[in-house]
This record gives sequence, C-alpha cells and structure tokens, in this order.
Amino acid sequence: MINFPRPDIEQYLRSFAITHFTVSPDESSLVFNTNLSGEMNLWKMDLPNQFPYQVSFHNENSHIVSYDPEKRYLLTGIDHDGDENYQIYALPINGGVPLPVVTGERNEKFYYGHLSEDGERIYYTTNKNNPTFLNIRIYNLKTEEDTMLFKGDEAPCFLEAVSPDEETFIYLQAYANTYQLLYVHKDGESLPLTPDPKAVHTTSSPVYMDNQTVYFVTNYQSKFSYLASFNLETKTFKEVLKIDGREMTDLVYHKESKTVYLVAEHGVVDELYAYDVETGQFSEIDIPIHTINQLKVAKSGNLYLLGNSAVEPSNIYQKEIGKEWVALSNNRVMGVSSDELVNPEIVTYKSYDDTPIESLFFKANPEVTNGYTVFWPHGGPQSSERKSYRSYFQFLTGIGYNVFAPNFRGSTGYGAEFVKLVEQDWGHGPRLDCVEGIKWLFENGYSDREHLFLLGGSYGGYMSLLLAGRHPDYFRAVVDIFGPSDLFSFYNSVPEEWKPIMKLWLGDPEKDRERFIKDSPITYLDGMKKPMLIIQGANDPRVVKKESDQIVEALRGKDVEVEYLVMENEGHGFSKKENEVKAFRMIADFFEKYQS
Repeated sequence: MINFPRPDIEQYLRSFAITHFTVSPDESSLVFNTNLSGEMNLWKMDLPNQFPYQVSFHNENSHIVSYDPEKRYLLTGIDHDGDENYQIYALPINGGVPLPVVTGERNEKFYYGHLSEDGERIYYTTNKNNPTFLNIRIYNLKTEEDTMLFKGDEAPCFLEAVSPDEETFIYLQAYANTYQLLYVHKDGESLPLTPDPKAVHTTSSPVYMDNQTVYFVTNYQSKFSYLASFNLETKTFKEVLKIDGREMTDLVYHKESKTVYLVAEHGVVDELYAYDVETGQFSEIDIPIHTINQLKVAKSGNLYLLGNSAVEPSNIYQKEIGKEWVALSNNRVMGVSSDELVNPEIVTYKSYDDTPIESLFFKANPEVTNGYTVFWPHGGPQSSERKSYRSYFQFLTGIGYNVFAPNFRGSTGYGAEFVKLVEQDWGHGPRLDCVEGIKWLFENGYSDREHLFLLGGSYGGYMSLLLAGRHPDYFRAVVDIFGPSDLFSFYNSVPEEWKPIMKLWLGDPEKDRERFIKDSPITYLDGMKKPMLIIQGANDPRVVKKESDQIVEALRGKDVEVEYLVMENEGHGFSKKENEVKAFRMIADFFEKYQS
C-alpha cells in the first residue's frame, strides 16, 4: 500500500486570500481580489457558472473594485509592492491592462470613494497637496475636470458616502481609532451626525436611505455600538436599534424591501441581522461561517458575503431569497479537510487586576503534538483575534504546536471602554495581560518555560520584542514580524495622515518621554538573550524598515543570535504568496532549530 506523509507546511499556506469583492448590477458576474495566481490580481466569475478566470495581471494589491452601473468598465485601486499608496485605475469589463484614471506620483494616494449612478463621476480622497489631513475631490470622466469638494483640516478626512442626488456627501474625520466622527456636507456647511462632536466616540458605515435620511453605526453614549439615524432636513439624531452585548460593525441597505442588514461582533464571532425599517422588527440570519469580511445586497434582495471560520479559508457566499447560503468560491486547504483542522477553544482567564481576558486556544492533535506552544499577541493593537482562518495557525498545529491567542486590553469587540485601555499605554496593561496568559498556560499544565515560543506581527511584533526584553525567561525563542522597536522613531515615521492621531493613540514623545522609554523594546536590549527571528517588508509604510534594522543591529552587537529576513517587494504584510511561504517555512525551521 502507498503511505503518504503528513501534509506539508506549504499545503496549509497555499490556500489563497480573498480580500474584497463586488457583484455586477445584474448579478451576472462577480469580481474579487485574490492571490490565486501567487500574486494579488482581480479574478472574475460568471454566474451561475462558478469557475474563476483572471481579469488583471498587475500583480499588486487592490483595496477596492467597483462595476460601472452600465457594465462598461471596472474601477479598482492599486498600490505598488505593499506601499499602500493606492491609485485609481480602470479595466475593461472582461479584463486587460489597467488604465490610469486618477493617479499621480508614487508617494501620492487616491482612495476611491464613490461612482455616480450614471458612471461618469468618481468621488475620491487624496493626500495630494494635503498629506496630513487629505482632501475630497470629484473627477468627471467625460470632461476630465477635477474639482475640490472639501479640504481636510484638524484631522484626516475620508469620503464615506454620497447622496443619490449628489447634493450632499458624508465624510469621516479620524482623531483616533476610538474617536471618529461623521459629518454631512452641504452647500459649504458641515453637520455632525451625532449631537456632541466633542464627546469621544465613533461613527461609521453611513448609508443614505434617501436624500434626507442617513443610517449609520455609532457608540455615542454607549458601551457597544448600535444603529442610529440622522435626518438632514430636521437635523435630528435618533437611536434606532441596540442589541445587548453586540458591537455593530457594518450595514447595507436594500431599498426595495426597506431592510437594513447589520453585521455585529459578539466576542470572537460575527452575527448577521435583518432590520425592517417600516415595522422596526429585526431577526438574526444564520451564516455559514464565523466572521464576515464584507457584505453586499443586490437589487433583487439576494445577499452576498465574504467570510471565513477558523477551519475554513475565505470564500464568497450567496443567499437567494428564501434559500440557504451557497458557496460560490471553493477556497480550501490542499489535501486537508476542515475536520482535520483545529477549531479553537474559547477560554477566559483573569489578568493582574481581575480583568477577564478572552482567548483562543488552538490545541494540536494528540497524535502529532510536540509539546510546544506558540504564544501569539495579535496586531492592531485595537483589533482582536477571532475565529477566522489563519493558515499559519493551522500549519503550526498541523506540525504539533499549540497556539494561544489572547484578546488583551485594547482589543475590539468587548465594548468602547475596553478598546481604549491601550491608548497611551502600549507597554504596561496589555503586556501584563499577556504575562498573565502565559502564567495561565503554565499553571494549567499546557506549557512551561522550556516549551514556549513567541510569535507576533505589527503590534504583536512590538509586544513580542517587549516581552522578549522584559520577560526573557518565559520563552525559548522569539519571532517578530514588522514590529516597532522604538516608540520615538515609530512615532515620527508613520504615514503623514496617521500623525494627527498619534498623541491620543500612543502619547506625546516629549510630555510622555519617560513612558516612551519604558515602553520601547529597544530599552531592554540587555534582557534580549534568547534567539530571535525578525521579518520585515522593505516598503512597509506603517512600521518602516528602520524599526527592524535598528533592533537587529543592536542585538548583533551584543552577540545575540538573530536571523533577519527582508522582503524587498512587500509592505505591511504578505501580498505575494512566495514571500509568505518563504517566511513561514523559515519560522517553522527556526522553531524546530531551538527545540530542546
């Protein structure tokens, strides 16, 4: 008989990403952004035929794709090797070479916002001539006129919605992740959608129900976000729908049935609700996955969503009226069924101050377990670890490692106050939450100091470095993927439009100098004695290459074992499959090398 070996690491990593999608107005096709070819491109499916075919070969990431209402062309935003400087291009409806439409110098950004119903006017946000606060403009495809609509000041602004008659538009002013305000702009005047713009809260996901009524999500005067409305004529704000313990995150509106569909976070999973605007009734809709990345509703009332679960990679699903969900894509792990993948346990432990910390615990199958655990502090930091598919979690458990992922203070999904706890406290409370999670693993016999590895990316990379310097005896070895190493240099090197939020998010480097020193990993070089692997994208605009260069140079000067991988054509993540495979093979080899 033929005895096949256990699945290779690359089998897990070769599942592809789907980052966003759109459906044609007549639902005859959909287009999605994916690295199915090994690099990010747009692919298309003709419905009901579900076989995808490639429609672009720019080999770069995109942040949006939109159909012209008359199906004459596609619009997309494309960056360059992960630099996140997205610019707007058009494609023939069946694919081809991207044609520049609203573009500029490589360091300039042009974020697509809205296409008029006749497909002739593009509304967009740009950093051109205003790199810190950005401007909102409109470009006429017929006349090639480009007109300023709004000049940003005080805080970075982003176009969010345009009224059906194009007489008004809504923009977001971002003071911080937890302080974001929506304004409606008409005839040169801006009105906040919530009563008190000086109160710290968030507003998001605005949708015009008609020219006078806007529905949106906010946590104004509330622990959790909820559905609200604003009437432009009477200038009145109204709370519409709250669901206890749920954090509403997105909404779409079906005008024909007057139904609002709402995505809500409930801890580590998402839920989907339908709200009838006329009757006020709402109901939950079963979904085939755990987390929703994108939701769309067609004119027919059919629902489409992009989502995944811990054991299922991202796929696009369709729900026709009165029918069950159907998967339109078939993204899976090569040669590994979902039953063979690891569904995490949800565990909660108490931190140093009795704050409950919800966590995901992926336990390797007893048949393959090697006795080691990987501790994963997530990125963000104002994000969270959820029951969504991570290929590297599954390949790590597939080769014998447990993975423990805590949602420390600052994580989203647990209310407005909890997410604020990381602001101006990057290195104390969240760090101690992580330490208590490690102690929980030790006390419950899941790991010990000789069998624990540390792995994190972005803020998680920062936390990995900080833990490595301040608590070196807890780990055997550490992996940092594009994590900040010095809060002073990080503060000064972020993208221009981030700089207005940094004082509330991170602190003031002059007023908070002592805390910046205390919370910077580079302060604790003497404690960093364990082997380390550092991975960095050369074009990373968020955590620039210098952040990794300086920690690598400093550690090598102290004869610490450091391996360093720089990916020349990546930014803050992995858009190219070969780079991702190379990086995580290197991580697996690194962990194996430093097992006892």
